[in-house]
Amino acid sequence: MKIDSLMEVLPDAYTAIDRDHVLKAYRFAEQAHAGQKRASGEPYITHCVAVAAILAELRVPPAVVMAALLHDTVEDTPVTLSDLRREFGDEVTKLVDGVTKLTNLPRVSRADQPVSDGAPVVEEPVLAGRPDIDDINFGAEISPRGRKRDMTSETLRKTFLAMGDDIRVVLIKLADRVHNMRTLGYMPEAKRKRIAKQTLDIFAPLANRLGIWQMKWELEDLAFRYLEPERYKEIAENLAARRPDREKQVAQIIQRVQEVLAQINIQAEISGRPKHIYSIYHKMLEKNRPFDMVRDVRGIRLIVDSVQDCYSALGVIHTHWRPIPHEFDDYIAAPKDNFYQSLHTAVLWDDGKPLEVQIRTKEMHQNAEYGIAAHWRYKEHGRRDEAYERRISYIRKLMDWRTDVDDAAEFMDSMQTDVFQDRVYTFTPRGDIIDLPAGATPIDFAYHVHTDVGHRCRGAKVNSKLVTLDYTLKTGDQVEILTAKQGGPSRDWLNSNLGLIKTQRARAKVKQWFKQQDREQNLSQGKIIMEREIRRLGLADVNLDLLAHDFEYHGIDDLYVGVGCGDVSIGRVINKLSEAEKARQEMEKALTPHPESKKSSNAVNVVGLKDILSTMARCCNPAPGDEIIGYVTRGRGATIHRQDCPNILRLRDRDRIVKVSWGEAKHTFPVSVEIKAFDRQGLLVDISSVLNNENINLVDINLKVNHNHAVIHLVLEVGDIEQLSRVLTRIENLPNVMEAYRYKPG
Repeated sequence: MKIDSLMEVLPDAYTAIDRDHVLKAYRFAEQAHAGQKRASGEPYITHCVAVAAILAELRVPPAVVMAALLHDTVEDTPVTLSDLRREFGDEVTKLVDGVTKLTNLPRVSRADQPVSDGAPVVEEPVLAGRPDIDDINFGAEISPRGRKRDMTSETLRKTFLAMGDDIRVVLIKLADRVHNMRTLGYMPEAKRKRIAKQTLDIFAPLANRLGIWQMKWELEDLAFRYLEPERYKEIAENLAARRPDREKQVAQIIQRVQEVLAQINIQAEISGRPKHIYSIYHKMLEKNRPFDMVRDVRGIRLIVDSVQDCYSALGVIHTHWRPIPHEFDDYIAAPKDNFYQSLHTAVLWDDGKPLEVQIRTKEMHQNAEYGIAAHWRYKEHGRRDEAYERRISYIRKLMDWRTDVDDAAEFMDSMQTDVFQDRVYTFTPRGDIIDLPAGATPIDFAYHVHTDVGHRCRGAKVNSKLVTLDYTLKTGDQVEILTAKQGGPSRDWLNSNLGLIKTQRARAKVKQWFKQQDREQNLSQGKIIMEREIRRLGLADVNLDLLAHDFEYHGIDDLYVGVGCGDVSIGRVINKLSEAEKARQEMEKALTPHPESKKSSNAVNVVGLKDILSTMARCCNPAPGDEIIGYVTRGRGATIHRQDCPNILRLRDRDRIVKVSWGEAKHTFPVSVEIKAFDRQGLLVDISSVLNNENINLVDINLKVNHNHAVIHLVLEVGDIEQLSRVLTRIENLPNVMEAYRYKPG
């Protein structure tokens, strides 16, 4: 995109001085990026201009467009913040700094973009929280396992922290991501899929939370195009093939609706609703229907002058055409949590097929299309937009926990639960509304009411009926928290396997409570939790000092304290423990197939050999996701080991080593489990329900009851240690169950 194209789309409200400043920023960025090219081969400045144009179409202030033109100069060129401040002032400099500043990160080698002609790639610190941060290639000193994900999460954490400080920074980042997605085809396939997945999981929901539907739909469609290219192509071709007929039908529908509205003197702008490929795909999945079953869903949008006209238009449409039950939503009286307002209905048209109708005012339409960015569109007309302040206040409220979370991965998980998910609206006994993320529990509700209420929560009533603390709240629920006079939270609340807490706000409050406890108490509790987990999972020879080092603690006692106060979740410890599970065996025994380790024939692929029997070595117990290697035994096929298995490393006969990889079949391994409980009616039914919910196959069961004391032996097929830990935790939390753990028969 050339500068002329940008100047043409600048808002009419920009003065001649504003336009001169934009042009000055362009020339400065063009000179700074001279010689640098995108992966497409285009000059790098074209990206900056394209990002600025996306924002100009939102009619943002001139400083934002200028910052968009300059947003990569500090990161990728010798330009400094001082240079920008001298040339463009504090406001533009702060915006650029907000987009590009990312401190205390490891040094990395960025080999993709931008690159100067003929210039070598050099080691340099990453300064910017760029949306294409996962394009980086890590230097040799960076651990390859997990660090790239940590870097990406840290980048995104910095991005979302800016939401509470200056929303304009986030708008620049979103525009940056939109253009990167538009040009993603020049990247290698693996990188395209990774960036597209991140876009669908993070940036499209972010645009939705800010109410910017234009960006949301485009990001979703572009991400879907690279994640599911065949499905995307199929839907796109079907839409294109039916476009002439659909446009003709919609034109006839619009004319008929105009005639009906004219009878009650309502002026309306009527248009066909655009078809978004990802939304069609999502509807196909939601309704479990092929494209042919959803292709006839037509939609029109009515834009009228006032709220009264919205309801009048709705009434006349329902009078002339039969409304479809359960298809009416009034988002004017009850706006969505991203402040979206509109009336939605569906009627049976004259041909007997459904027609979807949206009715809204011009102002509602501006808000729906541009979301939080509509604030600047209103300011052009000299209007004060109070909704903008409400939006900013709402976003800050959603993220009031953000400064309490330093771990980047945890921060991103929290964003997806507390900010991106839909909301439920519950009530206190006095009728006060409590706004929570979908999936929230009574404990989340209690901490939202007051920290002390959360700490002393011991039970809950929903709609006057007692419920368990893992009950999922629904919109309209009236919640009463039952509290103790004193005491604090349970450490079980931090166990993600139990699902007792959904929101980061509640989790942070619980962690804070335990951090304030005595170190010795946290050490003792952490030790009990870890030793119990190690024993329950049947793990042996765990190197605890190495485990503490993996979590960047000086010693095992510090790790115990971290677990005890909630800084380190037991789930993260389980992941490390599963990697460390090894049994020291003699070499011959190690190469002997374990009777419980047989897999389906396609669970493991042996390179160069077809239909060869493969079995899992019991010395290192490889699990899906581990890097594996095969050893061809005499008469017993290939035994599969982890690549770092000591027995494999000591082998002298390297000729019998073969390359292997995990196949497409679901890989499971049998585990023997013992459950001790007080016998009761329905105990086995409850255990079976837990296994069914986890999609775990029950291979064998043995039950003995002696004086009302039951001992149950099960053989389960589980996918990994993490799943085993989760199912054991849930079984232990069943009524009358005392303990559940892994054991070795005999």
